[in-house]
Amino acid sequence: MPAATRRRLRWPWLLGAIGLLGIAGGIYADWHRTAPTDALTNATYVGRQSCVDCHQQEHADWTGSHHDLAMDVATDESVLGDFNDVTYERLGVTTRFFRDGERFMVNTEGPDGEYADFEVKYTFGVDPLQQYMIEFEDGRVQVLRVSWDTHRGEWFYVYPPDVVEERIEPGDPLHWTGITQNWNTTCAICHSTNLQKNYDLATNTYETTYSEIDVSCEECHGPASLHVELATANSLFWDRQHGYGLAKLKSPDATTQIETCAKCHSRRNAVHGDFRPGTPLLDVYEPALLREGLYHADGQILDEVYVYGSFVQSKMHAKGVRCTDCHNPHSLELEHPGNAMCAKCHEPAKYDVAAHHHHQAGTPGAQCVDCHMPASTYMVVDPRRDHSFRVPRPDLTVSTGSPNACNGCHTGEEETAEWAAAKVVEWYGDQRDNGDPSDAWHWAPAIAAGRSAEAEGESLLAKAARKETAPAIVQATAIELLQQYPGNGATETIAKALNSTDPLVRLAAVRGTFPTSVPAAKKLADRLDDPAMAVRIAAARRLVGVPPGVLTPEQLDDQIEVLDAWREQQAMQNEHAGTHQNLANLALELGDRDTAIDELRIAVRLEPYRSGPRGQLASLLESTGSASAEVTELRQEEIELLERDADFLPDDANIRYRLGLLRYQVGELAAAEQALSKAADLAGENYDYVMALALVQEQRYANTGEQKHLKAAAATLKRLNALDPTDRRAEAILRRLLATQRSLEASKQ
Repeated sequence: MPAATRRRLRWPWLLGAIGLLGIAGGIYADWHRTAPTDALTNATYVGRQSCVDCHQQEHADWTGSHHDLAMDVATDESVLGDFNDVTYERLGVTTRFFRDGERFMVNTEGPDGEYADFEVKYTFGVDPLQQYMIEFEDGRVQVLRVSWDTHRGEWFYVYPPDVVEERIEPGDPLHWTGITQNWNTTCAICHSTNLQKNYDLATNTYETTYSEIDVSCEECHGPASLHVELATANSLFWDRQHGYGLAKLKSPDATTQIETCAKCHSRRNAVHGDFRPGTPLLDVYEPALLREGLYHADGQILDEVYVYGSFVQSKMHAKGVRCTDCHNPHSLELEHPGNAMCAKCHEPAKYDVAAHHHHQAGTPGAQCVDCHMPASTYMVVDPRRDHSFRVPRPDLTVSTGSPNACNGCHTGEEETAEWAAAKVVEWYGDQRDNGDPSDAWHWAPAIAAGRSAEAEGESLLAKAARKETAPAIVQATAIELLQQYPGNGATETIAKALNSTDPLVRLAAVRGTFPTSVPAAKKLADRLDDPAMAVRIAAARRLVGVPPGVLTPEQLDDQIEVLDAWREQQAMQNEHAGTHQNLANLALELGDRDTAIDELRIAVRLEPYRSGPRGQLASLLESTGSASAEVTELRQEEIELLERDADFLPDDANIRYRLGLLRYQVGELAAAEQALSKAADLAGENYDYVMALALVQEQRYANTGEQKHLKAAAATLKRLNALDPTDRRAEAILRRLLATQRSLEASKQ
């Protein structure tokens, strides 16, 4: 035992023996007054070697864990793949793995389309797959898509979703040399300790650094300099203000620990760059909601969303269960194998029996996780379990299309979702509330209806948003979906959510509130001093452009300060075109067209394959009255990109809408009508899409005088009137059409 530790253990006995507790309190108080209040905030990284002497068991558990092996230098010990001059071929691309002395090498298609030799500098992960990384002269580190299956002992290709049978060409962002496979911006933050990306926009280069190459002690516990100082000081107690000088991951409130893990174990966007364990999540990250494409309507995992978003839906989360109640935080292994893990809290005599699960002991159906944590496979070979711990609901499969655990195993022709739902009723009865009526309700129908913009979605979503027992992520998702409904009920529900006790709900409400009236703007202004940084930023961004006098001088100061924080947030992703589109939009709202143009040019330069920036830049340049040739060229390039996107995403109405507007701007009215008609068919409830179609059809009739265009426009106007009978714009178009008709008829006489 270290001497400092022996001294700390001996002091309480000595103090009790000589009755000097009062003196000890005085000594502590003097130290406390002289200690810097920001000592914990200013703590620095000292490396895990400073931890090992006192925490040998924790270090032993961590050694060899997925955190330990999250990333490593490529050596004979760390590389698991076969580099003995073997090849892997896929869709005409051959990749050869070989050795050059001590170096691990790959010969494959490079960023220019030419084959070349690349040195593997780092390994990434360890089980069930290991990936390999190439470092380029500009500081970029790229992750190869050809990876090693550590279970089967073979090479395989980690394809992106939806492109299984497609060759990814060089220059595509999905190519192994593209931005989606860039370690610096996509992967590094969760695989190393104290990661600093250090991207330079001017040179388009990286100088990325880290304190330790893997996920080490301080990535979870925080910089440990203060902890080491307190542990080695000749003091009476750990400091009462700073505790152990680390994040309080064992505090009675489970939130601190869960949100520290969520930094990496969640699908999220960055809010602030200085993450420290123990910081409230929405001060540094914004977790993704239950959006279409990420989650099924009932909240089950769909895309690679990791753990946090599903776990916070669970009753376990609601009851205060935390990650380390099941997982050893250092080895990351489960505390107990199989059903014994669940039996820690759930009585085996009641749940680990056929009377509960209705399956033969020892079969998958008798395993708790197979029914309550079904797995989805990502990266081709990596199965991950859903952490929402939900009761299987095949009836929701019938009503919403969400999957269910029963039919994950029972796939026979007769074993339909209806069959499974009937079995559930047969076994458990038709009451799902387990004695608690609130359990009978589920949010899946509301989210499914909202995603489809169905009329009944408004009332269903309003109920989900207002239901206090619903998880916050569900309430926030309902509020986000309510934005598409123009009724007073949706507006009132969103306004009420601005004062929610949960920051994620407030964030969704801020984004769903439009400052089109003074009362709405003032409600948003109240959120400029919200406790959560993400909410403050969203409110400041929403309030740009409100009329003078709406915000008080103090609120204006707050808005300016928070907008600076928003710019810092954007700068964290400075290598992405989307960042510069965001900055351009803000500049436009502030009346700064020159800055907006500069930012859009950067966006085009950084990601020339991305649709969006060119069209926006063309419209902005056109509004300045200059560069007409460039405007035409930009729009034609944008049309080509949107046609590509429309082929790739044929059911995306927004792409068709943007394509239709661009076709209209370049005078291709027939093609514009075709694209807008498709957009209106795909999203028939979207008033803007149908309105744009009507305007193009009006123009075609005015240009040609052909009756078919008049009839088409009249039919579209009927659709508009059905969507919103109070909007007079449809009536105005009809009047213009009739006037055009009279003019054309008069010209023929």
